[in-house]
Amino acid sequence: MDKLINELKVKIIDTLNLTSVEPAGIDAEALLVGGELGLDSIDVLELVMMIEKDYGLRIDNKELGIRVFASLKALAEYIHQNRPETQP
Repeated sequence: MDKLINELKVKIIDTLNLTSVEPAGIDAEALLVGGELGLDSIDVLELVMMIEKDYGLRIDNKELGIRVFASLKALAEYIHQNRPETQP
């Protein structure tokens, strides 16, 4: 799970072009939306597209999105539990 969390930190930084953020500076337990990173609904949309492309998972309703984007750890757990078997 730690490997996935670290991978997601890098992908979030790259996807959202967070040039002033280092992977080590992202707390896996902290809020993603409305937290220290300052992510908003547009950022979440970009992350949803990245997750669909990179992990083959859809986040297609608000309730699921709220749960999945509660924290980096919640996002990693969702991906870990739901990704298709063909994904690494």
